[in-house]
Amino acid sequence: MTEDAVFAALADPTRRRILRALSETGPATLGELSAQVPVTRQAVTKHLVVLRDAGLVDAEGRARGRRYAFTPAAFSGAVDWMAEVGGWDERLARLKRQVERR
Repeated sequence: MTEDAVFAALADPTRRRILRALSETGPATLGELSAQVPVTRQAVTKHLVVLRDAGLVDAEGRARGRRYAFTPAAFSGAVDWMAEVGGWDERLARLKRQVERR
């Protein structure tokens, strides 16, 4: 579960839709998720594998009764990275102001 895997998983709009559905409605079955996205059940299954490998969803139960749940803890590394990198915007803006004053 690295931030690279999280960013790769979030790069796909269908996976983001699946995550949004899980975050808004709570755990759901494959069938319930498939009804919310414009792709086949087989495609949703493949997307769920990517999301699970990135640590963004967890699965409970077996076969038809399996429910998928959003696991937001996987975002922490990615959020930390974005905050660290985002800090550069302010630093660069300060540097620009200093250079422009001279």
